[in-house]
Parts: sequence; C-alpha cells; structure tokens
Amino acid sequence: MSGIHDLIDSEVKGNDVVLFMKGTPQFPQCGFSGQVVQILDYLGLDYKGINVLADQEIRQGIKDYSNWPTIPQLYIKGEFVGGCDIVREMFQSGELQSHLQEQGIAVRGAA
Repeated sequence: MSGIHDLIDSEVKGNDVVLFMKGTPQFPQCGFSGQVVQILDYLGLDYKGINVLADQEIRQGIKDYSNWPTIPQLYIKGEFVGGCDIVREMFQSGELQSHLQEQGIAVRGAA
C-alpha cells in the first residue's frame, strides 16, 4: 500500500462526510458530481469535497480504495455509501437522510 492509500484513508476517516468528485463543490466538473453536490447542499451538510481531477494518484487511488470504478464517491463516517445513482436513489427514498441522522449528522428539513 502506498502513501496515497494512507492519504485517502485519513480523509475518509477524518471527516464525517467526504465526496470524492470531479471538480469542487463550488464548481463541479461533471454532471454526476454536480448532482451529488446538489443533494448534499440541499440537506445542508457540512462536507469535504476532494477534486480527483487535481491529482491523478487520488483519482486512481480512490477507485482502488473503494473497489468502485466511477467518480463521484460519497463516504459517511468512514463508510463508502456509493456513487451518483445510489446517492440519488437513497435521497429520493429518504434512506440517505435516515442514514445520516443515525450517524449523528444533522440534516436540514428532517423531522
């Protein structure tokens, strides 16, 4: 294992909500990353966005880390949640909101 694995591991475990994405939360550079950003912003989450386009090692490393082939990737409390489709489905069903609350993370507009 390399230093990149350790770096990713520390980001994932050191932040409650981490989104590995193309671009930044302010300027997403792909539609899928943008959709996840919209959901996280809608829920009022404080999260860390990591731009995989800025570092080729992270871009490949996160795929190896999660064994998931695509970006974006959302992590909550150190646990891989999924990519755009999974996050969107969980959000629409209310499962994402419940999961966040179970992890002790406040969600805007939740009962």
